[in-house]
Amino acid sequence: MVGKFVTIEGCEGVGKSTQIKLLQEYMQTTSQEAIFTREPGGTEISERIRTIILSETSIIHPLVEAYLFASARADHMLNTVLPALELGKNVFCDRFIDSSLSYQGIARDLGVDVVLEINKHALCGRTPDCTIFLDMRPENSWRRQKGKSVSDDRMEHESDAFHNKVYNGFIQIRNKYPDRYISIVPQENKQETHILIINALRKKGYIK
Repeated sequence: MVGKFVTIEGCEGVGKSTQIKLLQEYMQTTSQEAIFTREPGGTEISERIRTIILSETSIIHPLVEAYLFASARADHMLNTVLPALELGKNVFCDRFIDSSLSYQGIARDLGVDVVLEINKHALCGRTPDCTIFLDMRPENSWRRQKGKSVSDDRMEHESDAFHNKVYNGFIQIRNKYPDRYISIVPQENKQETHILIINALRKKGYIK
């Protein structure tokens, strides 16, 4: 039996990392085997590419950026995601193709069709079974509300206009693929958000 492929998407600072950590802890405490990974990353090569992409010192043309993400994705799919799914393990991935479509396709103005073409082979014929989207606008992010400084992630240092385009991009992608999207509005209490995610995945039959 092939495992389920679940991706988690959202803008910067909306609590995505926290929710993934809580989900991982839940799977462990309930003895449900699963693989947790991220993009770009998840393999040695992909993590090296991640360093290049996200470094503050990197100056990268949008087209090159899209190809770097696709290269990292191809290695990640071939060496981490597909082998795990074929063994019947569920895979939870922090960001995937929808981030490329939103960040490079829409916010960088490359176009969704161009980014899909670039990723045609990198996807290895596999798309997510389900995408959890933390639906919070950038200006309302927890990082903004709490006045936290951004990390050294190059993407996080982009302009407000860029991040608003990313959010609008995710909404466009959600509208394009409504059957696989689960939108969760992050609650102030992170445990409440966690419960919403767990219940949604249970309803899908992906977890117990």
